Amino acid sequence: MPDFATLRSRPEFWLSGVIVIFGAALSLSTPSFLSLSNFVDLTESYAVQAIMATGLFVVLIAGGIDISFAATASVAQYVSALLATHYGLSPFLVIPAGLVVGTGLGFLNAALIHYARVNSIIITIATMNVYFALLMYATGGHSIYNLPEWWSERVTFLQFETSGGDLIRITLPIVVMVVSLLLCWVLLTLSRTGRQLYAMGGNAEAARRIGLNISKLQFFAYGFAGFMAALAGLVQANRVGEAVPNALYGTELSVLSAAVLGGASLLGGVGTIGGITLGILLLAIIQNGLNLLDISPYCFEIITGAIILASTTLTALSVQSRKRSRLVEEAPIPEQAHV
Repeated sequence: MPDFATLRSRPEFWLSGVIVIFGAALSLSTPSFLSLSNFVDLTESYAVQAIMATGLFVVLIAGGIDISFAATASVAQYVSALLATHYGLSPFLVIPAGLVVGTGLGFLNAALIHYARVNSIIITIATMNVYFALLMYATGGHSIYNLPEWWSERVTFLQFETSGGDLIRITLPIVVMVVSLLLCWVLLTLSRTGRQLYAMGGNAEAARRIGLNISKLQFFAYGFAGFMAALAGLVQANRVGEAVPNALYGTELSVLSAAVLGGASLLGGVGTIGGITLGILLLAIIQNGLNLLDISPYCFEIITGAIILASTTLTALSVQSRKRSRLVEEAPIPEQAHV
C-alpha cells in the first residue's frame, strides 16, 4: 500500500484533485452539470478521443510520438464506408478491412521512423498531411451519408430513466472506449511486450544492449496506434451516422493534451492508463463547463495549447537536467595536489 507521500507525487493524485475542484465549481455555476445524464453524454462525446488516446499513449510510452492518428482514423473510416456502401460488403469484411488499413498506416509510420532515422514527430506530421491531403483529393471532401443500418444504427447496451425523467443510454462508443482502456492497461501492465515498451521508452540504447528488438517494438507501438485510430474512426461514423473526411481533423492537440496531462512523458517510459483516463476526463469537464457557461470555444483551444507548451517546456528542461547530470557523473575527478 503506497504511503501519502508516494501518492502525492503521482500525476493521478493531482488530476483527481483538480477534477473535484472543477466539478464542484461548475456544479455551483450551472445546476445541469452535476447530473448523471450530463456525465453519460460527456463520456460518449469524448469516447472517440479516448480510444485514439490509448493508441497514442502506447507510442509515447515507447519513446515516440504520433501526430497522424486523426488522419489515419479518417482514412480507415472512409475506406470502410466505401466498401460498405459502394460494394455492399458485410460488416465481417468492412470492419476488419478498416482496422487493417489503420494498422498498415501505423506500420508505414514505424518503417519511415526506423529506417529513415528521422525524429518521429517530423515523420508523423508529414504523414498526417499526406494521409489527409490524399483523402481530401480522392474524395473531393464529400461525405458518405448512406451508411448501412448495421453501422449507422444507434447501439444501446443499457437504457433506463432517472427519477428526474432523464433517459440514460450506455451506447456502443462508451463500451468500446472502456474495452480499449482495459486492453491498453492489460497490454502495458501485465504483458511482457508492455514491460519492453516501457524499457525502450526509458532508455532505447540500454534496451538495445540487453537484447530487445527495437524495430519490432516500434512496429508494434505504431501499428497499435493505427489500429486504435481506425477503431475510433469506425466508432465516430456510428455516432454521427455518416463518414465525414475531415470530422476528426484537428483533434490531435486535445488528445495529446490528455496524454501529457495524465502524466505521459514526451521523453517516453513514463505514464499510466489511469492517468490518461483522468486527463481525458479533465479536458472533457473543462470543455463541457465552457459550453454550459456559454464561454467561447476558443478558450478551450487556449487551454490545450497551454498544456502542450508547458509539457514541451518541462520536457526540454528535463532533457537538459539529464545531460548535466550525465556530464557531472562522467567528469574525471581531479587528483588532489600533494603538499
